[in-house]
Amino acid sequence: MRIETGAGPAEIEFDKPRRPTFLLLLTHGAGGGVEAKDLLAVRDSALSLGGAVARVVQPYRVAGRRAPGSSVKQDEAWLEIVAALRPKVKGAPLIQGGRSNGARVACRTAKLAAARGVIALSFPLHPPGKPERTRRDELLAAGIEVVVINGGSDPFGIPDAADAAEVRVIPGQAHAFRSGFDVIGQTVTPWLRRWSE
Repeated sequence: MRIETGAGPAEIEFDKPRRPTFLLLLTHGAGGGVEAKDLLAVRDSALSLGGAVARVVQPYRVAGRRAPGSSVKQDEAWLEIVAALRPKVKGAPLIQGGRSNGARVACRTAKLAAARGVIALSFPLHPPGKPERTRRDELLAAGIEVVVINGGSDPFGIPDAADAAEVRVIPGQAHAFRSGFDVIGQTVTPWLRRWSE
């Protein structure tokens, strides 16, 4: 499915059960795609609970770029995508999330999207080696419950437990998870279950 936005088209992989209990929107990291194994682990958990899941390829990636560009334009496009997808799952609560840059977008837009929660995979707290350039304000901007799952060796840092509803650290993993997908599923499943009952 394609959705036109002011930043260009977005592409959506949409899994929708007959009567979805919630809508989960997920998006990728800056140079990645929606087939990342951590995103698929979250998708599978949501589907097992009866949620609808939209994995969003953002317009800059559809256009072939690796860098997202302006965060303002990226957030505006995300909100257009949310507006286009919500009617497809009428009345269901919205949860949004993503990995790395996608987690930043999900946090920054959560209030305006009226999301009920955010799943932040590999939230990049700061650029590698520059902890003084913290992005903590983006995490806190969500203003709702955020579940963070980061690798214990992530050079982008690990958010403080006080700044999220839950911070789960997978030992030995860097920014891109190579394992621990079962832990990701175990972490998000009970958190998502509240919207499936």
